[in-house]
Amino acid sequence: MPTLDERVIARRIAARFRRPWHRDYARNKLRFDPAYAMVATLLEHSDAPLLDVGCGLGLLGFHLREHGYHGSYRGVDFDAPKIAEARRIAGELDGDLVFDDGDANALPPFSGNVAMLDVLHYLRAAEQQHLLREAAARVAPGALLVVRNVLRERGWRFPATIVEEHFLYAIRWMRSPALHYPARSEIEAPLLAAGLDVDVRPLWGRTPFNSFVIVARRKAANA
Repeated sequence: MPTLDERVIARRIAARFRRPWHRDYARNKLRFDPAYAMVATLLEHSDAPLLDVGCGLGLLGFHLREHGYHGSYRGVDFDAPKIAEARRIAGELDGDLVFDDGDANALPPFSGNVAMLDVLHYLRAAEQQHLLREAAARVAPGALLVVRNVLRERGWRFPATIVEEHFLYAIRWMRSPALHYPARSEIEAPLLAAGLDVDVRPLWGRTPFNSFVIVARRKAANA
């Protein structure tokens, strides 16, 4: 994928939203959150389809298209107004960006790459385990599952993240409060049991939040 100015990408995507707060959110999120560029890099050489669980306004899908990702994309989220806005924008663009109302506890049939950015902590512990198993089952040979989430651990970043989550729920940007912050082992265990190779590393970027990226790959069929 070509090297592009992320500021230009952020402005271009944000301008497609009708509501000012959506435009501001999209522009700032895409400029300062390292997760989007990280996923674009991970999928740089993949044409496999992508299932984006908890896609919200569809920022990941729009960002990947700007970076030349040609695999089909399907975003699912239970927030119907956000899905409606993502669908409207997708209808104005070329390509096969699909957005569906859907619950993370009932993923659609799928085989390819899977992304879950900041989803797990809005579910209870048992629901997280179920979702991780279901997501892993949808990772095709040679494809990957990428999870970005807060991890429960010591340090000042974890309390800072809790404060932010309370704020987002208080202003009703998030429809669900955080229910359980997983430890690293809680994410790794079901993915390893599903036969995936797992790598965990910090993804703080220029934020104060205790975010980590978990990349779980399934070996190619001929490996």
